[in-house]
This record gives sequence, C-alpha cells and structure tokens, in this order.
Amino acid sequence: MSLAILHGGTYYHAEAILGARYRDRFERVIYAPDLKPGDLDGVGVLIVPDRLNPSLLRRHRPLLLGHLARGGTLVVFAETQAHAWVPGVDWTFRPTNFWWWRQQGATPAQRVVRPDHELFRFVDPAATIWHFHGVLRPPPGAEALMVVPPEPGGRDDGGCLLYDDRVSTKGRLIVSTLDPFYHHGSHFMPATTRFLDGFLPWAQAVARGEAVSPARAAASG
Repeated sequence: MSLAILHGGTYYHAEAILGARYRDRFERVIYAPDLKPGDLDGVGVLIVPDRLNPSLLRRHRPLLLGHLARGGTLVVFAETQAHAWVPGVDWTFRPTNFWWWRQQGATPAQRVVRPDHELFRFVDPAATIWHFHGVLRPPPGAEALMVVPPEPGGRDDGGCLLYDDRVSTKGRLIVSTLDPFYHHGSHFMPATTRFLDGFLPWAQAVARGEAVSPARAAASG
C-alpha cells in the first residue's frame, strides 16, 4: 500500500510536498481539485495537509470517506474544517497565540500524553510544540495523543490537538489542529520541519504495515 497526499496548488503545498526534502516520501501526489474515483485505489495512507480548501474537501467527501470505509488511514491536519466533512470530528475554536514563546517565563500549553504511541518512535515530542488552531474532542475509544488544558476565561474545557481514532470507522482516522505543511512550506517555524522529518517516515511505515507501537508489539507476541 502506498502513501498519498492531496496537493492544493499553493506555494506552501508546492514547497512542502514537491520540494527536494520530502518529495520522495510520497508514492502519489494528487492535485485536490482533480481528485476522482479510482485515484485512491491502492492507497494505504492519505494525508490531507493543513490549509487545503475546505470546499474541495466537502465536494470530495464521498471519496475521502470511502477510503476510510475500505480500511484505509486518513490523516487530516489543521484549518481544513474537518468537523464539516468528517463524521464524528468535534472541533472548538480557540484564538491562536502565535507569540506565546516571546512572553517571559512562557511554557507551552500543549503536552504529549501518549509518549508510548508508535508515532513518537519517529517524532520527538519537542517537535510538536509551536501553536495550534482550535481544540478537538475525540470520539469515545479514540486515543488522545496531545492535549491542552482549559482556556482561561472558560471558552472551552480543554481538549486535544492530535488523536488517533481506530474505532469510529472501518479504517483509521488521525486528526490534528497542527499546521506543519504551511509553516515548513513558508520557511517559518523550524519545529514544523522537525515534525515532518519524523511524521512522514512514520506515515510511510503505517502505509506499509510496519509501524507498531511497543505495547501492541508485546501484546501480539
């Protein structure tokens, strides 16, 4: 099975997806406006990069959900309005604090809560720290991998920035409010490059059936 990604045609998608650093990671790059039946045949993992036009994703909803229904993995990043086209995604707006790290004594709000998850064999948890775009409430049974506490002032009760859902569909749904493709492609926010340096090899391993968490490996042995 292959690793595929949708391409929105923007400069940051072009740099992140077609640039020299990562272009060999993808077996298939699909221009999102042209997605059609059959394009996802043989795809194990499909990545929807951050800031891809949500109207395109709503238009292609049957094809994207069909990928899940066939047992595939769908990865959805921030600013794609996943809550408007993926059943079960519960997202709450929270203003993005782009400059928290410039405040004296600042510490990041987000934290990794499942360091034993297979993803973090590839991604240094420190590479997940920049900012985020809203919070998610995972469906029952999904694994929350990164969380944030409630926002001061009571806008929300806290939530999740990244979760792994293997229960709500026949496939696997990974949803995040992080936006690494935009920032790497814009040459702004070095942590996002470090994140993709690990995340994309992990996605390849998932597509090939090679990514197994230590806990699951022990259980299966």
